[in-house]
Amino acid sequence: MIRLEPRETATTTRLIAAPVIAAVAALLLAAIPIATTGTSVFEAYALMARGAFGSVFAFSEMLTRATPLILTGLAAAVAFRAKLWNIGGEGQLYAGALAAAAIGSGAIDQPPIVMIPLVIMAGALAGGMVMLGPTLLKSKLGVDEVVTTLLLNFVILLFVQMMLEGPMKDPMGMGWPQSEPIIDAAVLPKLVARMRIHGGLIMAFAAALFVYVLLKRTVWGFEIRAVGENARAARHAGIPVTATFIRVGLLSGALAGLAGVGEVAGLKGYLTADLSPGFGYAGIVVAMLAALSPIGVVFAALFIASVFVGADSMSRAAGVSNYLADLIVAMALICVLISSLFVRFKVRFVGRATGEAA
Repeated sequence: MIRLEPRETATTTRLIAAPVIAAVAALLLAAIPIATTGTSVFEAYALMARGAFGSVFAFSEMLTRATPLILTGLAAAVAFRAKLWNIGGEGQLYAGALAAAAIGSGAIDQPPIVMIPLVIMAGALAGGMVMLGPTLLKSKLGVDEVVTTLLLNFVILLFVQMMLEGPMKDPMGMGWPQSEPIIDAAVLPKLVARMRIHGGLIMAFAAALFVYVLLKRTVWGFEIRAVGENARAARHAGIPVTATFIRVGLLSGALAGLAGVGEVAGLKGYLTADLSPGFGYAGIVVAMLAALSPIGVVFAALFIASVFVGADSMSRAAGVSNYLADLIVAMALICVLISSLFVRFKVRFVGRATGEAA
């Protein structure tokens, strides 16, 4: 008979090793379907690594893909720390992108020193406002935020489509449902000439540092962690649980909104309904792989981005479907959940007759 016993403490070594082992296990498991295609597993993974790290251009593309993942991963991580299950990162990303496009496409014409902060603040505010409703419903009425945030994803996306087909449609867009281009003064600067990597990456790194300091070094961060551990005990200790939930919800939504700002004002230059291939949902995987650590989110996002970018290159060179990237990410999530179980619990084998540990 197998029995799970909670560990009193989870050592730092175990916390760091769990996601690393999960990532390696996911790559090993994904080798099975690769082998069935007749392609050498070593060759396939070598092509994947070359596609993500083999040149300056490949590396810059990987960082470009990682930028929204870092922000949506932080959005999920900071909310999950307080046991606020924000599944609406995708909708909040689109809300941020919509606000950035509305402000940055010529509604206001000011120098870059004014326009860029204005666009960033508008996107963050829009993302935060989307998360405010589910947070209040959870705090005041006990409504399950998983349902509300998940459904809001579809509501926001439909609203964006309506705006792109109506008031915000670019009259010069040849009939395509897209917004007018972001004016030059509102575009995030490129970090490397002739490449797509943009200032959103700096914003993402700064956000990770900010969330790390917030959680580790501030009273508010202590309140977030306390509420996440036990909201009832936190309330008895005098911590304002409802106010903490609202602040965390606003911060989480704002971070996801910034991901939308980066994609519109830094990468694409205009808003479309297919702006995100699911960065909001992938952010949840990133946060789980990182064990909800803000710094871990950066490394987890780089891993996920390298898998996606490398899989595209491998698909072109070896003919292995780039859906393999989705498979690896899904397996990584399953493996990290299993490894997290062993971090938090000890496995003990108990004899049937005596009930004593073997």
